[in-house]
Amino acid sequence: MNARILTTATLFATLAGAFTASAADSQLLSLVMPDAKVIAGVNLDSAKSSTFGIYLISQLQANAAALQQLVTLTGFDPTRDLHEILAATNAVGVGAHTGIALARGNFDVAKITALATLSGALTETYSGVTIIEDPKQAGGAAFLDATLVVAGDIPAVKAAIDRPHSGQSLPSSVVALVNQWSSLEDAWVVTTVPPYTLTPPSGVPSVPGLGANAQGIFQKILGAGAGVKFGTTVVLTVQATADSAQDATTLVQTLQLLVNIAQMQTGTNPNPNLTALLQGLSISAKGATLGITVSLPEAQIQQLVQHSGKAAQMVVRPRVVRKK
Repeated sequence: MNARILTTATLFATLAGAFTASAADSQLLSLVMPDAKVIAGVNLDSAKSSTFGIYLISQLQANAAALQQLVTLTGFDPTRDLHEILAATNAVGVGAHTGIALARGNFDVAKITALATLSGALTETYSGVTIIEDPKQAGGAAFLDATLVVAGDIPAVKAAIDRPHSGQSLPSSVVALVNQWSSLEDAWVVTTVPPYTLTPPSGVPSVPGLGANAQGIFQKILGAGAGVKFGTTVVLTVQATADSAQDATTLVQTLQLLVNIAQMQTGTNPNPNLTALLQGLSISAKGATLGITVSLPEAQIQQLVQHSGKAAQMVVRPRVVRKK
């Protein structure tokens, strides 16, 4: 597929966190593996009318030719046809790739399948469902109907296809946690296990004032969730549950120390974006719950996106060497 089309689709998926939320789609949630360790979601519909959502859509539509080519080849317009994304994994450790991504939208399955096979993809029929697979058959995608697609490694996709008939589902406590975050935030992520268990233990960089037990401090976190709410002010919220109220207080003190160090560094080498981030940061503890909020004006988020785009262009722009 044309590289510009892929760039357009990738940009939309990457920036999808900008589009907002209501409670997670229960059918998508029912397809998630029951032992999921990390679950994340984005509801795309409500933010299409938000200031930031309109801005991001305009960035996609600025490359109208590539977007139109994507629509022509697949019958799929990501600015119109994608409604919700849900992703989950039960893998632990660096290099683990077991997981699924689910999307609710409007899909022209025949067109998408034809284009994929024309581009070298393989197909396999499993329990009456066609799985479109990469040539190495490591990953694939399956349309369960014209509004629902599941993608991931092949065993995970097949397990999701089987799940409605297996009687297996997420624990009610995890469903309640997902519903809590997804009904309040536009984009969100939760862990069902202590965050430090998600990757193999490794040395924590030495930070002045934290001492040798820095890693042990953060191992006090039993579970965590985070979400983003878009509006005139963009608000990032993080909540972590610690072993005890004392541990939560210790975590607050540790994070505040890191903030103080960052503030001292900005004093000697001012960075407007970092300064604004620190000014909008709040860290607190209530009982055993650690809370972090970061608030930034929506206009400044646009500036950050524009700055990131320019930086990316500079990285990929070929260097012209003139002959003397």
